[in-house]
Amino acid sequence: MLIAENIYKSYRRHSVTVPVLNGLNLEVKEGEFVSIVGASGSGKSTLLHLLGILDAPDQGRILLDGKRIDNLPQRERDRLRNRTFGYIFQFYHLLPELSALDNVLMPAYIAHSVTAWWRSRQRWRSRAVDLLKKVGLGHRLTHRPRELSGGEMQRAAVARALLMQPRVLLADEPTGNLDVQSGTEIIRLLRELNRQEGITIVMVTHNLEIVAATDRVLRMSQGVLREEVFPYPYSPLPRCLTPAPSAQLT
Repeated sequence: MLIAENIYKSYRRHSVTVPVLNGLNLEVKEGEFVSIVGASGSGKSTLLHLLGILDAPDQGRILLDGKRIDNLPQRERDRLRNRTFGYIFQFYHLLPELSALDNVLMPAYIAHSVTAWWRSRQRWRSRAVDLLKKVGLGHRLTHRPRELSGGEMQRAAVARALLMQPRVLLADEPTGNLDVQSGTEIIRLLRELNRQEGITIVMVTHNLEIVAATDRVLRMSQGVLREEVFPYPYSPLPRCLTPAPSAQLT
């Protein structure tokens, strides 16, 4: 479904070129929950930005359903980012002046003209409310980010990422700023979404204690990915989060 092929990416720091990805390859199957682990600064977030066409590779290509997407015209890339990919970031990126409900509705605001939004606003509002209820925030619709806990803000960010019914969810350190209990709840939520709704998830993390919830674990090292084998169950996550025997790594 989603392929990164022979990807190279580097950045300029003053007069120095810093290589980050060095001929990286990745294939993600539809409905898979993949975690990518590695040290800070190893290129995990860079890869996620490339997969979600938030950035472009120096060399190589990104394909979705066999079609190259990293070199599409800007308008087509914008549409993919809005409708096909959902993004969850470590720092939530909720707009502080908006309520939880309006933050979740933001992708729909962006996707529609004023007239189109006015015609369909009730449908989108109903979906946003349903999503907030699904993530346990039905009682926080009118609360602003400063009135929410870290776990609640991340749940609102998950609901926002799901509003446009994306096929692929890209999660960048989704538990990085959360306590253990809140982080476990977020991973449980992602696993449920993956299993019940078939959403493909690629998650970047440095926390090895949560990878037991995923189908496949890859380690980023020296700008490439290698399959990682962990004994399951690996972490204190509830047993319902561990992969079924058929999905365990061998």
